[in-house]
Amino acid sequence: MTTSIKGFAFASALALSLALTTANAQTAPTLAPAPLLAAVEQKLAEGPAGSRFGMLVTTLDGEVLVSIAPDQRFIPASNTKMFTTAIAYAELPLLQRTAKGTGVRLETGGDGMTDVVLHGRGDALLSSADDCKTDCLQTLADAVAARTRHVRNIIGDDSWFPDERWGPGMSWNNIQSRYGTGTSALTLDDNELVLKLTPGSAGAAPTIEGSGYFTVDNRIATVAGKADEIETFRMPNSRILHLSGTVGADVAPMTLRYGIDDPAHYAAWRLGELLRARGVRVDGDIGVRHRPLTAADDPDNRNGAPAALPAEPAMLAELPTSSLAENMVRINKESQNLHTELMLRRVARNAGSGSIADGQAVMHRVMAEAGLPKTGYHFADGSGMSSYNRISPRAAVGLLHWIARQPWGLDWRATLPIAGRDGTLQSRFKGTILEGKLFAKTGSLNASRALSGYLTTRSGKTLIFSALANDMPDGTDGQATAAVDRALVAIAEAL
Repeated sequence: MTTSIKGFAFASALALSLALTTANAQTAPTLAPAPLLAAVEQKLAEGPAGSRFGMLVTTLDGEVLVSIAPDQRFIPASNTKMFTTAIAYAELPLLQRTAKGTGVRLETGGDGMTDVVLHGRGDALLSSADDCKTDCLQTLADAVAARTRHVRNIIGDDSWFPDERWGPGMSWNNIQSRYGTGTSALTLDDNELVLKLTPGSAGAAPTIEGSGYFTVDNRIATVAGKADEIETFRMPNSRILHLSGTVGADVAPMTLRYGIDDPAHYAAWRLGELLRARGVRVDGDIGVRHRPLTAADDPDNRNGAPAALPAEPAMLAELPTSSLAENMVRINKESQNLHTELMLRRVARNAGSGSIADGQAVMHRVMAEAGLPKTGYHFADGSGMSSYNRISPRAAVGLLHWIARQPWGLDWRATLPIAGRDGTLQSRFKGTILEGKLFAKTGSLNASRALSGYLTTRSGKTLIFSALANDMPDGTDGQATAAVDRALVAIAEAL
């Protein structure tokens, strides 16, 4: 989903209206905490047996209304994105001022042959789509084609960040999926490999169309009906994609998306395709230039000294920088993992070398300013794919309180999904008192569900909440989500 500037402004206006309504309703009576707590506990008890729930609900001025295990630590899944985008908003003026777009240059070797070097600078929106209008790789291909008609190697350079494609604690089996694609300063087309699958007649294999970057081992069988059970397997760092299972003959053509392990290599490969289409002769290979992660990428090892970053020569052509604020709408509305990881590394590069460790150093500094103790949170990545991450409901609510007091607080709130309306909350709370009145970040990982944000009660009071669920038995995550939703609806109806 893309979000227009108009849509972003509307969301900001909606949040402002909510804040003004709240200010006029602060004198509304509040139900005593004890009966409210009992009602919430009853709703959560309807969730799957063995699940662990934590919840904290407060007013805007900090009055505690519901408190259940507020200091226990939970895997937050994509609630992690709240923290990453919050520190990015806190650093936004500097981030936008120092941002640079993707660049390309020609490099002539001692033998007189010319290489093309594509330089990534952390741009999340670079595209090579046929209908691309802005931030297009085609623009850089045009610049090269206008200068030379013969090149040797094409090199993808992502040394703007250290080579740290996956955060610690991410399950390896997620690497092949679009949700676990590699993070790189040179990002193209969301670092996703897109295939188009069209079922055949019953008994025949479906037709699969793609770019050719992956070799597809198609062992899918077409069967009668509309069901599909497609299984995917790809070894890390392999470009052979194994597809098996079945697809119904009556299923409409579908789009399949898979992660790319070396995004810099893919971007260079795609640039080669575009150059050949422009009549440029390419004689050499596709290469990459990574910056290995070293001990110096950890700020604790630098003793306060600035990080040593590689110098870049002048570019033949550069693309303009994109709006980081608009990108954060997509991050929180869609829960876009890759873009969140790139945002963390942008923050990290302004503070150091661009490493996850540098990003977490900024996290600790900003969270200290927000008044959050380190015991309330721990992050190993920026997106929430890591099973090492932990937050407490109190830390999440504390963050949301702090954000509400910031000059950019309403803009940040406008990046959140709206219950029953858009983003990852589009299908939740439909037909309830909270439809259109709950703004919150979702989270979903194995046996982990999270929802934290702001809601408006029946009387017009704005509440801040965090509801976390962990350790659900296999296959019961949806039941835990439903129990949390019913508890929040009960709170909104009671107050």
